[in-house]
Amino acid sequence: MKIINNKKVTILGILILMIGSMIVILNSCTASQKISAKSGAQLWGENCQRCHNTPSPSTFSPEKWETVGMHMQSRALLTDTEKNKIVEFLKQ
Repeated sequence: MKIINNKKVTILGILILMIGSMIVILNSCTASQKISAKSGAQLWGENCQRCHNTPSPSTFSPEKWETVGMHMQSRALLTDTEKNKIVEFLKQ
């Protein structure tokens, strides 16, 4: 009888872990969709503006903006999509 109960507990635990994993995966997809819908200006305001004033696009050349974007991507933990949108915003 104990073996059956242990199997039920194990199966229940596995099901709970699977459901929990699915929820985490679905939430991360939703977050990615929300981020991809944001403009470079919005992403700048949420990620960069707390430390930096908004610079003029002429502050750096387009190539230098790319370098700045790569440098700040690692510091601000930005995805490639976020970095690219912010850099395009700063180049305008």
